[in-house]
Amino acid sequence: MKIRFWGVRGSIPAPGPETIRYGGNTSCMEIVGADEPMICDMGSGLRCLSEQIMRSRGPDRPQTYNFFMSHAHWDHIMGFPFFMPAYIPGNIIRIHGSHPLSVLQEGFHRQHSSPCFPVPWERLGADIRFIHLDPGRWYEINGLRIKSQLQPHPGYSCGYRFEKDGKTFVYSTDGEYKLDSDAETSAMVEFYHGADLVIFDAMYSLKEAIHDKSDWGHSSNVIGVDICLRAAVRHLCMFHHEPAHNDDAIHAILKETRRYAEIAGEGRKLTVSSAYDGLTLDL
Repeated sequence: MKIRFWGVRGSIPAPGPETIRYGGNTSCMEIVGADEPMICDMGSGLRCLSEQIMRSRGPDRPQTYNFFMSHAHWDHIMGFPFFMPAYIPGNIIRIHGSHPLSVLQEGFHRQHSSPCFPVPWERLGADIRFIHLDPGRWYEINGLRIKSQLQPHPGYSCGYRFEKDGKTFVYSTDGEYKLDSDAETSAMVEFYHGADLVIFDAMYSLKEAIHDKSDWGHSSNVIGVDICLRAAVRHLCMFHHEPAHNDDAIHAILKETRRYAEIAGEGRKLTVSSAYDGLTLDL
């Protein structure tokens, strides 16, 4: 398996000359190597993935697309109106999530309604299906074992654990972990345990997460390291970057996080990286 990032920002796109290195698109990540496309979230980065799909496949080869939604906040669905396969008859789009189907459907339908967007939902040509996944239950989808986990976030969000051919990665964005609840921390350590890769919402610094932006629904780089060390994770990839952070700020956080992981690890090895638009990771 390979993981390819098409959007790594949180809250709102952040394009411009100061964000060229890490990119400005919001959350969208592709699992490369499955028989059918597997995509986590539909942020603005989905438009770039859509363009790549249309270049490689064109409009005349129907395909089934599997999406796994963390939640339906706007920064995670804003790319869907620009996903061209949704307009082409013959394509099948499966939108998986652990929220009630009515919640997911309402988010997508509102986005495609006037005055937000000129194309109503009913005019999309693809066969679009919403599929509920029970949290904590294993599913076999497109050759992968998949399990979701509820996360603390306004309206809550869902993380996903994916397993295939002895490799495991976790997509865990938009969750606020404070390590002040033993039950909550133990649940996430178990969910992450032994993963080759954890893609983690490290939007804030520890100070911001504790004081300035407490209860805003996001975690910090330090919390990510602590959970991954406890869970014997091999690689922590920081994700959902603060839109106000330019390239220099994100790079400084990366260096700080690597140093903290080295000190806190006490000999335990944890690779730390920061996601950027276009990054591909091999598992």
